[in-house]
Amino acid sequence: MAEEVTFLQSPLLTNFVYPFLLIFFILFAVLEKSKLFGDKKTQVNALISFVISFIFVSAVFPKEMASNLMLFLSIALVVVFVVLVLWGFIMGENGLKIFENSPKGLKWAIGVFIIIAVIFAVLWAGGVDTSGFFDNLFNSSWSSKFWNNVVFIVLVAVALAVMIATGKSKSS
Repeated sequence: MAEEVTFLQSPLLTNFVYPFLLIFFILFAVLEKSKLFGDKKTQVNALISFVISFIFVSAVFPKEMASNLMLFLSIALVVVFVVLVLWGFIMGENGLKIFENSPKGLKWAIGVFIIIAVIFAVLWAGGVDTSGFFDNLFNSSWSSKFWNNVVFIVLVAVALAVMIATGKSKSS
């Protein structure tokens, strides 16, 4: 079955109008803010933005690059929004009252857990097959050495953190 293309998805708009408008407005805003050509030179800034935007639209590679970056930016903004919403649910404006007397590292641990959960959610939403990833990570010829080193490094880091924390509390 053929996919329906709406008016907003037409090749004329996606290949020319949207990139033109994006570059025009960004460049115009930068020129207005920087006052590169002087104060109150709105017409000059608009004309320069207009010409550079037309040059941009006529070149294929920069247009494709900007398109890909905009797609990445939109996905990245959604992912950051999800992380912030999850963090807000847990910590709230002043944090949940159950975290009042908790160790400082607990909030960091929850934050790391949220980031790991969002990474797995993004992989799942992107259709990445993570079963091969886990199989490769835990059942490969190198995985036992890798995990032994990870555990050793974590234990050393925890020991150093405890030593530093107890050293600071004694000096206070």
